[in-house]
Amino acid sequence: MYFRLMISVVVGTRPEIIKMAPIILELKRRNTNFRIVHTGQHYDLELSQIFFEELGLPHPDHLLEVGSGTQAHQTATALIRLEEVFMEQEPDLVLVEGDTNTVLAGALAAAKLEIDVGHVEAGLRSRDLRMPEEHNRRLTDHISKHLFAPTEWSASNLKSEGVWGDVHVVGNTVIDACIRYLPLATQKSEVLERLEFDQFALATAHRAENVDDPAVLKNIVQILVDCPAPVVYPLHPRTEKMLKEQEMWEELSGSGNVQIIPPVGYFDFLVLMKNCSFILTDSGGIQEEVTAPNLMKKVFVLRLSTERPEAVETGHAEVVGLEPGRVLESVRAFLESKEMRMGESPYGTGNSGRKIVDILETPQ
Repeated sequence: MYFRLMISVVVGTRPEIIKMAPIILELKRRNTNFRIVHTGQHYDLELSQIFFEELGLPHPDHLLEVGSGTQAHQTATALIRLEEVFMEQEPDLVLVEGDTNTVLAGALAAAKLEIDVGHVEAGLRSRDLRMPEEHNRRLTDHISKHLFAPTEWSASNLKSEGVWGDVHVVGNTVIDACIRYLPLATQKSEVLERLEFDQFALATAHRAENVDDPAVLKNIVQILVDCPAPVVYPLHPRTEKMLKEQEMWEELSGSGNVQIIPPVGYFDFLVLMKNCSFILTDSGGIQEEVTAPNLMKKVFVLRLSTERPEAVETGHAEVVGLEPGRVLESVRAFLESKEMRMGESPYGTGNSGRKIVDILETPQ
């Protein structure tokens, strides 16, 4: 074990906080010396504080207020500010999660200062080079000392690329989070009381390659309006902006088949996932969450590729693209089927956070 191991845990977005939460709580339980650095990549910092409280996490030690911006500006701002923090903290290890600009900036800043990097959720690959996340995750993997792959498939990606770090298959901490927080969410959330429908499909769409393309956005609107089940749609601000700019807002909001609601917190979203009939999404993380043993939902992936093929193999996810006819045909087949078998979660049983901390505290 490192002598008085000091870990800097870097987060920047809501999904990162959720997936780091099991690790942070395990570090806290063991009295490990750690600090939380929040870049504030997409967050209103006041709302972010509430989010940490909801998950029972310590407040961040550093709030960097990076904010939004172009890919280069956001990454560069985070890189500069994280370097300053790491020089002050002098950690033995910087831990990052996922594939955001915060992740790449944190890994680069640490590597330049000769600080070890641990990458949680390493080895995911979509091979879709339109996605900034694909570049972020690939670069981060190649400068990390510890690569925490969720599955054997992601580990095989790393090994085939010849990464220099140590690859560990540990599952995905999002399963830990679902198991830990869904019971609490069920007690606290009142989101179902605000819904117009008793039975519903849940939809999300926010990726730039989808909502910034008017033709693709039009397809998404048609899919939701014509969906054979009523749709509840927590609307991302980016998507709402594009819908109004492209004059598609009235068609969607006035369809009668879609209830648009404001963005929801983690607890509300867990409850929506638990109670929906199925999910339509372009999200990556949701493809993992639906495999949790206390959720077990079908998700239709509104993309041309996925970096989570394991969820497809177990029957939880189906990549359906963005052509309305094909998407709706798949949805109808699901609703009409008498047997839709889903396997066990390919992302572990809920002990990934413990496994990661075990590895970090093992003598090197």
